[in-house]
Amino acid sequence: MVNKLTDEEIISEAIKIVNEAEKKGLTLRILGALAIRIHSRDSEYLHKKLGRLGEYTYSSFTDIDLIGYSSQRAGIRELMEKGLSFNISRQFLLLYGKDRLVYYHPDNLYHVDIFFDKLSFSHVIPFGKKGNGRLELDNPTITPSDLLLEKLQIHQINEKDIKDIIVLLRSHEVEENEGDRISLHHVSSLLSDDWGFWMDATENLKKTMKYAEKYFEQSLISKEDLTDILEKCSKILDYLERCPKTKNWEKRAKKGVKEKYWKDVEELYR
Repeated sequence: MVNKLTDEEIISEAIKIVNEAEKKGLTLRILGALAIRIHSRDSEYLHKKLGRLGEYTYSSFTDIDLIGYSSQRAGIRELMEKGLSFNISRQFLLLYGKDRLVYYHPDNLYHVDIFFDKLSFSHVIPFGKKGNGRLELDNPTITPSDLLLEKLQIHQINEKDIKDIIVLLRSHEVEENEGDRISLHHVSSLLSDDWGFWMDATENLKKTMKYAEKYFEQSLISKEDLTDILEKCSKILDYLERCPKTKNWEKRAKKGVKEKYWKDVEELYR
């Protein structure tokens, strides 16, 4: 799909969908790189230096990823198909509609991928149910903690995702509690019960540190950026190492890497 929108235009489109949902009493939140961009406005210079933002007329973003609650699936479908006139992928609906919906803009400018209740790729990130779930904790995106987990769960992480982690960490403090920060408590509560996720997350944080050093050597990030990123990665790694682990974690840890500890992710469309 050829993207005809600028970064700011597609950000505006994503926020518009979230706001229209809110008017109908529906909860939708933005995911992924687009959400990191929205949540890291003060690090726009870093986004650009690392090549994660379109400079002029083109956009770095070709689609919009959202997550909602499955209990509101019917209302979300009505909003997208009748209220906003998006075209649904019927084939995708038949095959995967319980967990995910794919929509195309009326003028085919971009597509919208909507997940429900959880993200399930290399590892699972749960968001709970309407009323006491995590989607109400932030707006228009998921929380910085969940954005970090979304990137850390990738088993075969690529460089663009590492760049997104760098921008996210640079823009947010790493503290114990929830809020406009990376919550050590939330990140560790999920990873301390899932050894496989813990393994990939810790490896990805170590890779982030190595890439940050590389980008500093290439003059893409400053010494201040590097120091901040290394300190935050180290702080998270130390916390994950020291936090109490569940019996599930310990049981799986005994099997180690000899047994596959992640799920393969299929590209379900495009």
